[in-house]
Amino acid sequence: MRAQLDHDRIASLLGESSITSVVVLDKTDSTNAEVQRRGEVGSAVFADFQEGGRGRLGRRWEEIPYAGLAVSVLLPAPPDPGWMPLATGLALAVAVEEACGLDAAIKWPNDLFDRATGRKLAGILCELIPGGVVVGAGLNVDHSEYELPLPTATSIALALGLGSGGGVRIDREAIAAAFLRELGARHTALLAGGEAAARVRADYRARCATIGAEVTVTTAGGVLTGLASAVDDSGCLVVTGPAGHATVAAGDVHHVRPAGEASMNSE
Repeated sequence: MRAQLDHDRIASLLGESSITSVVVLDKTDSTNAEVQRRGEVGSAVFADFQEGGRGRLGRRWEEIPYAGLAVSVLLPAPPDPGWMPLATGLALAVAVEEACGLDAAIKWPNDLFDRATGRKLAGILCELIPGGVVVGAGLNVDHSEYELPLPTATSIALALGLGSGGGVRIDREAIAAAFLRELGARHTALLAGGEAAARVRADYRARCATIGAEVTVTTAGGVLTGLASAVDDSGCLVVTGPAGHATVAAGDVHHVRPAGEASMNSE
């Protein structure tokens, strides 16, 4: 049986963190909107159901009650806020691996996917506001195949081959606490700058499966095709094609060939 998130268990598992308070709601319009209304820096808001959840580029984020994790956190903006979405993807990937043992990779800038199948597990939406930066994440945990919005999506339960649809108890509270810990640590490093921030960038690049892959990137200015050769220190994707290097600050990425295949074909 699917159950509500246990606030007290998340708080006890969290331990020491720059995330200073945790709120668990049964339902809200959007956790990003809710955390902004509350205006408490360092607070995290979870909801078991969002009526108006949003993803990147204005897309709607579909949810099944009690099947996933929807959370938003309000944090002080770091000196380079452009790295917050990427650092959030890194934090979520590490948390999923720590709590569930699932090898989760990142597609630039911050989509989380199951490395074995290439299917999407999570989406992230960060919004810079006058009071700081709102970090929002939605993770598919216990969804069955028919509960997923797209055939390119998956859930932790499906990726681990454990079944789904409420028949398997995956520890959502452990994932939630691990994510908040990892997010707080990455955010603290970005605030510190210097070597601490450089380590976040290096860890992200090591986890980002887009680097080294042949990609097509759809941007406001058109479509780019080439090798994703790097993520620069501003968090932008560098695509190398016939016309040279192009730097992309925002866009939709499609992996034409994964990093290993792309490198073999370029020899």
